[in-house]
Formats: sequence, structure tokens, C-alpha cells
Amino acid sequence: MRKSEIHAAESVACLDKALGELKDIWEEIGIPEDQRLQRTDAVHMHIKNLLDMMIAEEEGLKKRLLISIEACRKEVTSLCSELQVQECQEEDGVTMLQLEKDLRTQVKMMLKEKSARQSELKSLIQQDQDLCDILCDDLFPIHPERVPSQQQLQNYRQHINTRNQERERRHAEFVGMKRQITVLMEDLEQHPDTSFEKDAVCEDEDAFCLSVENLSALKVLLHQLESRKAESGALCGSIRGRIEELWEMLQVPEEERESLMQNTRTSTKSRLNTLQAELQRLEELKEKNIERVIHTIRSEIVKFWEKCYYSPEQRQAFTPYHSDDLDEEVLREHELELERLKEDYAKHRELYDAVSTWSSNWTLYQELEKKATDPSRFNNRGGNLLKEEKQRVDLQKSLPKLEKSLKAQIDQWEAAHCKEFRVNGQLFLQYVEDQWDQHRMEKEREKQERQMKKMKQTEEDLLYGTTIRTPTKRRLAGTPTPGKTRKVLTAYLGARTPGRGRTPRGLERNKENISHLSGALRTMAASPQRYYSITSVASSYSEFAVSSR
Repeated sequence: MRKSEIHAAESVACLDKALGELKDIWEEIGIPEDQRLQRTDAVHMHIKNLLDMMIAEEEGLKKRLLISIEACRKEVTSLCSELQVQECQEEDGVTMLQLEKDLRTQVKMMLKEKSARQSELKSLIQQDQDLCDILCDDLFPIHPERVPSQQQLQNYRQHINTRNQERERRHAEFVGMKRQITVLMEDLEQHPDTSFEKDAVCEDEDAFCLSVENLSALKVLLHQLESRKAESGALCGSIRGRIEELWEMLQVPEEERESLMQNTRTSTKSRLNTLQAELQRLEELKEKNIERVIHTIRSEIVKFWEKCYYSPEQRQAFTPYHSDDLDEEVLREHELELERLKEDYAKHRELYDAVSTWSSNWTLYQELEKKATDPSRFNNRGGNLLKEEKQRVDLQKSLPKLEKSLKAQIDQWEAAHCKEFRVNGQLFLQYVEDQWDQHRMEKEREKQERQMKKMKQTEEDLLYGTTIRTPTKRRLAGTPTPGKTRKVLTAYLGARTPGRGRTPRGLERNKENISHLSGALRTMAASPQRYYSITSVASSYSEFAVSSR
């Protein structure tokens, strides 16, 4: 008999016993028969309701199990279809609970398999997309939302491997052609013009699209450059013949001829430019007087460009300055440009001179800053050190005031002329800010270099007992002198050799401490942002050496 049946029999016996006890109580009390029937009916009703409720709950559990089993069966069927696998047969004779558990376990495993396949598919699609972007090919034909079969995944892996091999082959071909193109462009002194040439030559190799069309275009470009090099060589030969004729006509000395020939040994764009320049020079010898005048005016133009702080773009805008045809028309244009610059400078001279004053003060301030950090300045005995320091401090205070005054002048000028005032093509205040930023960065770099040098010297002094030499600074009270520090180090490290070749006891006791000290010094040298004082390190070590004796 099952334990549950035994418990049921015990429950019935317990109920009978309880009813018997109630009957005895009613007898003792003297409750009439009709009231006994009422009480018995109440007991019966309570027990019946309790049992009905328990039965309903168990029926609900059975119903839920059946619903869960049916849902799991449907999900298993659906997953088997998605995963393209055969559905497993259910075992006979299993209970509802065991069947429901088995089905849920099966669903969990199949969902895990589905997730793994989808994850691998997503990864393969991403790899395929990257390869397609580089090779400009089509994606592998597979539905990204469906669960792939194991065979589909295997085919996709093989496809990715094939694509990778093709990418490596095309990349090697591209790199080889790129090197040849780069050499030819340097030989011809030619810069990439089109976006395609810039992508092929200037950009990162891994970013170039390795399509069949791009590789074909590279082959065409390589052939064109080779043709240009050949044409350049032929043109150089033709120009050289004409130059030799002019040399004979103009009786050019042999030394000049040899000098030119030495600069034209190779077939490059430089050689062609040199030959063309020589040919031009020879053709324009009769116009030498006009050339001299134009160059004189150009020198004046450059001076006023500098006074008016013209940017390279503004200077480039005056195209006759860069003209090689030095004739009367070019001379007239140069004269007009010089006159215009003089009028511009005279009209705004006050502002230009103020900018010039700031520039000269700024240059002087930078020079004084460099002198202030030069250790050799302490060798000065003529009083210039104090004078330079006072001048530097005065400039440090006056420069911001001058910049503020200049800002007011510039604002007034810009409001009057309805345009921006620029210095070398840059807004003046931005130009000043950039100069300060560069100055601060340079000071920080020099500061770090001095700290590293100082810490390195400190480590050597403390480890080897050399004399610590510092600039003429006043020592703080109680700070050990460098001589004393050296004596302590020398005594501690065993400068006097003990008799019979034995290691000094003090040194043996303090080997560990010395190793800790060396490690600390290496940490100091490796961390320039942490500032250490030579005197503080030497003092702490001296105290340690004295206390350890």
C-alpha cells in the first residue's frame, strides 16, 4: 500500500474519532437530537467544502499541466521546423509531470541551439558585409531572419574563407602597384590630383576598395605614369639640344655648362624643370634690365606685405608677382600694386604699428623666458641677470594690457571697414591666443625635460655618492649639505674596505634597505609628474642611514 493511501485511511479514522468525540460531548451536554443533526450537518458541510476546494485545486493543476504539455508540443514542432531537424518521439508510460518536464527541457535546448545559430549567422553576415565593402561584391544569398541549418552555416563559412583569400590576393596586387605608382610620381614630382589617385596613394591601404574596376584603373594609371616618364625623357633631350645651341650663341662659360649638366643626370621632373629654367634664362637675357627693375619693386612689395601682415593667400592673389614673363605690362602692374600697398599702410599705419609693437615685445619676452630657464645665467657677474628679470616681469604684465588695447582698436577698425582684421591671414586675437598656447606648451616641455634630468642626476648622486651640485639656492634650515650627504652615503655603502675581504656588517644588514632605496629612485625617475626635492630625498636618506647604525 502507498503512503498516500495509508495517510488517507488515517484521515478517515481521525474523522471518525472526531465525530465520536463530538457525539460524547453532545451526550454530556444534553443537546437534543434535532440540534445534534444540525451540528452534524455543519461538520459535514465544512469537511465537504474543504475537500471540494482541494479537489478543485488539484484539477486546476492537472489542467495547467495539460495546457503546458500541449504548448510545449507545439513549440517543439515549430522549433524542429525552424532548425530543420527531426522531431523526437515521446516515451510511453510517463506521468504528466515527467512529460511536461521533458518537453520543457527539450524546448530550452532547442531555443539555445536556435540562438547559437542566429548569433553565428549574424557574425558571418557582418564579416561578409566587410568583405563586400572592400571587394565591392554581392552578399552571400541567405535570409538573415531565418534560422540557418548546419549545412547552410558550413557553406557560409567556406564562402567567407574564399572571400578572405581573394581579398589578400587583391591587396597584394594593389600594394605592388601602389609602390610603383608612388615611385613614378616622386620621379615625376607629380602629386595625386583626382580623388581616386588620393585614395590609392595617400589614404590607408586597408581603406582602399579592392574592386575589379579599381584595380583596372590602377593599372591604367601606372601605364600613364610610365608613358609620362618616357615622354619627359624625350622632352629633356630636345630641350638640351636647344640649350646647347644657345650656349654657343651666347658664349656661356664652360663652368656654367658643367654645373647644369651635373644637376640633370636623371630623367626626373626636376631635371626637366632645371632644363626649362635654363632655357628660359637664356631666352630672356636681352630683357635683363627690365628684370632687374621688376625684382627691385618686388622686394619693396614684400616689405610692405610684411608691414601690412599679408597672408600667403593675399600675396598669392597678386599673380604678376609670380609671373615669369617680365615685360613692360608686368612692370606696370607691379608699380600699381606697390602704390596701393603704400596707401593702405599710410591709411592704417597706427594699427599696423601697434601690431608690430606687440610682435616685437612678444619676441623679446620669449627670448627673456628662455634666458630665465638657462642654468648658465648664474655665471653672470655684470648685473644683467636682475635687469633681464625685471624686463621679463614688466613684459609679462604689459603684454595683456597691450593686447586689450589692440582689441579695442581692432573692434573700432572692423566696425568702420565692415570686415575682419587679420594678421597673416588669421584673426589677430586668435593669432595671439595661438602664440600663448604654443609658448605654454614649449615651457611645459622644457620643464619636464629639466625634471627628468634633475631626477636622473639625483639617482646617480644618491647611489654612487657623487657630490650634488645645485644652482645658487639658499638651503632651508636644517637641510643637510651635499657634502654631508655624500659622507653619509660613503660611510653607509662601505667606502673603506674591511680587512680579510669580508662584507661590512652594516652593509649586509642594510642590503634590503638599499634595494628599496634604488627601487624608490627608479619610481621617481619614471614618474616626472610627481615632484621631488633633492634636499628632501637626501635628508630622508641621511636620517635613515644614521638610524640604521
